Amino acid sequence: MPRLLVVHHTPSPTLDTLLRAVLDGAGQPELADVEVVVRPALGATASDVLDADGYVLGTPANLGYLSGALKHFFDTIYYPCLTATVGRPWGLYVHGNDDVDGAVSAAERIVTGLGWRAVASPVRCTGDVDATDRDACWELGATAAATLL
Repeated sequence: MPRLLVVHHTPSPTLDTLLRAVLDGAGQPELADVEVVVRPALGATASDVLDADGYVLGTPANLGYLSGALKHFFDTIYYPCLTATVGRPWGLYVHGNDDVDGAVSAAERIVTGLGWRAVASPVRCTGDVDATDRDACWELGATAAATLL
């Protein structure tokens, strides 16, 4: 059974809303053949990454950059996963108060080094989360899971 790993840093109700939308999208009945594994960024390990077939990452944009938790995740898994995960699909959602470009750019640079391939454009959410943001995260989760079938 293919495995989708969702790694997130969810320190706020806003980010929890986006995470839930990703999980709802990935958990559609027609995607039941994909196992969805959820790990907080500070608890995710290289073994989690190696055992998964694809990834969705979620983070707030803090001071124009990835959360420290997601950066720690990347620091922890980068070298152990560098050659073993090349070509695997990934997606990203980011929330910030007014700007998420630095966080998106940082994540894209890191996964470029890992050789992962994007399944969709990053979901960029700023300010209050609305139905469009929730729908985009739902679609990201569904697309990432469907890619594994």
